[in-house]
Amino acid sequence: MTAVALRRATASDAGAAADVWLRSFAAALPTVVRPHSDDEVRAYFREVVVPLRETWVAEAADRVIGLMVLDRDQLSQLYLDPDRRGRGIGDRFVDLAKLRRPDGLSLWTFQINKPAHRFYERHGFVAVEHTDGSGNEEREPDVRYVWLPSPAPLTATGQP
Repeated sequence: MTAVALRRATASDAGAAADVWLRSFAAALPTVVRPHSDDEVRAYFREVVVPLRETWVAEAADRVIGLMVLDRDQLSQLYLDPDRRGRGIGDRFVDLAKLRRPDGLSLWTFQINKPAHRFYERHGFVAVEHTDGSGNEEREPDVRYVWLPSPAPLTATGQP
């Protein structure tokens, strides 16, 4: 099996990262209407996501196979090539996100994306808000999840 490395994205990764997003979105959310064309998605990754957000890629055999985007305290994107799901790469991305944002994270996912719900809940995220989708471009009902670090256990003296 080829080793997978996580690293910060560079400008030259924008096209490959956008292509992973497009493949993953199509596979995981086939019924969700995308409001932007493939070319618009690629331009967004090139002009906004990679240069202006904390963007990470997973790479194997010199090929981008996954991406994660942090925007302040929000895990705004986590997508893997469909044939790479279930191999621990998403787990590594979430662990990295928690290290990068130790005070907590939030994220949105669509209500119909039950595999994502199970994945994030397994990583300690809790659903805190459900919407009718009027606040997103896809007009698809969604769920906001939050992860907060566990408080330090108190000692017998009541101190952490």
